[in-house]
Amino acid sequence: MTALGLALLAATPLASASAAPQDRTGQLVASAQHGKRAKAMPRADQEATRYAGNAAAQALAAEIAQRRGWEQDWVAHWIGQAQQLPSVMRLIAPAQPGMAKNWAAYRARFVEPVRIEAGLRFWQAQRETLERAEASYGVPAWLIVGIIGVETLYGRHTGNYRVLDALATLSLDFPETHPRAAERQAYFRGELETLLQLSREQGVSPDAWRGSYAGAMGLPQFMPSSWTRHAVDFDGDGRIDLRTSAADAIGSVANYMQQHGWRSGMTTHYPVRLEAGDADLATLLAPDIKPSFDAARFQALGARLEQPASEHAGPLALVELRNGDPLQGGSAPSYVAGTENFYVVTRYNWSSYYALAVIELGQAVQAELTGPGATR
Repeated sequence: MTALGLALLAATPLASASAAPQDRTGQLVASAQHGKRAKAMPRADQEATRYAGNAAAQALAAEIAQRRGWEQDWVAHWIGQAQQLPSVMRLIAPAQPGMAKNWAAYRARFVEPVRIEAGLRFWQAQRETLERAEASYGVPAWLIVGIIGVETLYGRHTGNYRVLDALATLSLDFPETHPRAAERQAYFRGELETLLQLSREQGVSPDAWRGSYAGAMGLPQFMPSSWTRHAVDFDGDGRIDLRTSAADAIGSVANYMQQHGWRSGMTTHYPVRLEAGDADLATLLAPDIKPSFDAARFQALGARLEQPASEHAGPLALVELRNGDPLQGGSAPSYVAGTENFYVVTRYNWSSYYALAVIELGQAVQAELTGPGATR
């Protein structure tokens, strides 16, 4: 997040945004990569207090310094400079109960003319780099374009939060009412530590990084840990810069997907038809989006496939995408048969809604680029 988040998802490879823990809610989440850009400090944060002198902050600084062998005064100084941001604590909270997931609304937010046109311009400008990334990592250009488009609208919305503030707030004041508070607070403490590591390695002041409310940064919205593990110098200038280098962002997204198991040549999903009254939905949906059934078993449970899906060699998952509450005017759920590659896309952001939006945006851009009427 590797990042994370608008209020449809709840936590970014965030790769994104990436590797942050997330909820598959299908509801727009308030994060940079989904376009809700913080143009100025929220009013609730304008009188934010610094962590200097805070006992918990000092203890965390001492722990990090000892573990890393860093100067304790340096760590304590920067954590003390961080500000507690009430807006971050509010945005990290789970979606309110009763908010129905809606794939149609979610899709419309990302697979739309402005984003497709921006993706077309991005692809045209970065054609050689995208081709090189596809050749190097086996990850198709359309998928890379789809991810960067959903995450930041090709760099337009990378977030204006000071990442130091966001991560310190989530490390020291993660809302205790959250059902997974301890797990997520530990995660963000690790990200704060990694941000300091990244700052030391790159010679960047820890308070200079900007990103989403959850700490995701750059065109691909990588969390600090995703940056250190998966980011690559794809433009060959001797440094990794996901903030301004489109080439580094493209190569890093491709590397991330390859490292998480992307299989070149495998489709992401197939159409599926459920036999009314015959599909064993309880069994089909029990593994969630983890591919668990071979094609024969998948169909025996009432999920019908056509060619070539019925001959797919690997496991499949029945992916359910809800379209609102049918009792409140919503439509019936949509379904697809997800392959192992669909599951890989959800490792960037743990949401089937996100994954399908990325896929459909990337393929829509590709259609504009290569379709019968394309002249560009």
